Amino acid sequence: MNPTATVPKKRQRTASTSHPSANSDQTLADLSLNLNHRSPATTAAADATTALHFNDASTADVILRLYIDALSPLDSSSSTPVNPVSSSDRHVYLHSTILHRSKYFSALLSDRWIRHVSPAPPPGTSSAAGDDDHGGKKFFLLNLGVSPTPGFKALLTVLELLYTNDFATAIDSASTALDLLPAALRLLFEDCVRSCVGFLEAVPWTEEEEKRVLNIIPFLSEEESEELLARVKPVHEDSCEVMLGGLISSAIYNYQNSAFVKAFVAKILRDFSSRESAKRVLDRAFRESLNMVKKSLEDYSSPIFRGDHNETEAIQRLNLHKALTNGKQLLWLVERMVDLRVADTAVKEWSEQDVFTYDLQKAFRDDAWRNIVPGLPAVMLRCTCKLANAVSSGAILASRQVRRKLVEYWLPVLVVCRDNLSPISPSNKSLYLELEETFLRIISTLPMSDSQELLQRCLSFSTRNVEDCSHLVTAFNTWFRRAGQPHFPPDQ
Repeated sequence: MNPTATVPKKRQRTASTSHPSANSDQTLADLSLNLNHRSPATTAAADATTALHFNDASTADVILRLYIDALSPLDSSSSTPVNPVSSSDRHVYLHSTILHRSKYFSALLSDRWIRHVSPAPPPGTSSAAGDDDHGGKKFFLLNLGVSPTPGFKALLTVLELLYTNDFATAIDSASTALDLLPAALRLLFEDCVRSCVGFLEAVPWTEEEEKRVLNIIPFLSEEESEELLARVKPVHEDSCEVMLGGLISSAIYNYQNSAFVKAFVAKILRDFSSRESAKRVLDRAFRESLNMVKKSLEDYSSPIFRGDHNETEAIQRLNLHKALTNGKQLLWLVERMVDLRVADTAVKEWSEQDVFTYDLQKAFRDDAWRNIVPGLPAVMLRCTCKLANAVSSGAILASRQVRRKLVEYWLPVLVVCRDNLSPISPSNKSLYLELEETFLRIISTLPMSDSQELLQRCLSFSTRNVEDCSHLVTAFNTWFRRAGQPHFPPDQ
């Protein structure tokens, strides 16, 4: 019989490896006597010597032949030669009493002893020469095939650890632990397995080392792999989305000077592998932020008057500050969604804000906001401009209804801002002009009846100098050119 061993699975490592009829302590003693064939005097002298040493030919009773086996790198092991002797072979002198720390060798040697297999001579000698040249000492010759990569090094280190127990010195990096662990698992050397796993639990990994950890986890028991799995296995299926949501929330609300944090989170979102996950997270954050802005404007536009005038004024100021603060966060979210081309839901919701845009017009007609939140109109119009630009450029494909309502509800906000901000700052003038041009491009995509109605609402874009409103002139010329076309047949 030629026993074989593979890289062990979980159940295999917990199975019994001894013969049911053999007492463990008696087996070790009898096996030592049977292997060495020593007289009582010789045995007594050997017992008086110092501890056994790795690869010590003078005291060894087992010779392990290691050979490269490219055909079967994981499963090649037996008690008799299975490959021709090669110059690359390694012969290691070992001791059966030490090898019993490995359940693999313990089972292999016990099986040979029970079946009374004759010991083999040292390599390179015949049986007779072996007996004569070595003073009657006999050896067990075992064979173990090793894959070309990583070769003998890791296996030799594990064999030496059977003698030294110096795991702390041998296992000095995650890479080393990962080199030794497959060999320790193959030999069922539990102490070494525990030491490798314990080291891997406690140290950081590179990306390549993490891949190796994931490959080795299936060969570990549930208890051994628990901590390693906890490090790489998410608790919930949507853990990535929860993490992204937390990052966005922290960037928006938890840092007083959040510019650098927002820039970092923006990069994380750009690099994130799942566009759909990023979209879901941003959609939720957008709705939450939009609702906060709407609530603040609603409370400002329709206040519940309580207490004296000073208290009411303070509440109104607070509502406007909330609207501006959350509006800035909303603008950042809109910019991220447009950059990632996931703003289709945001565009649709923005086009349905008839009540919100009415509250904005009401607030901007009031003089109170000028000294409290002068930047609020620009923030709201920049959100609108970002989304409208995405629609007009085709980055977001919006339906006819969405395109119409986007202009219908937000055009009056732009008009109110133009009419109630005087003088207009250069930055606001540029913003207004960009949004005017964008609205006119969207109007050009609508049916003639819709564009006729909406274009008439754009007359406020005109100025004393016609050269400054060429975009408006072009929009009307386009409409009249289309309207002047010969009538098409009814079926066209």
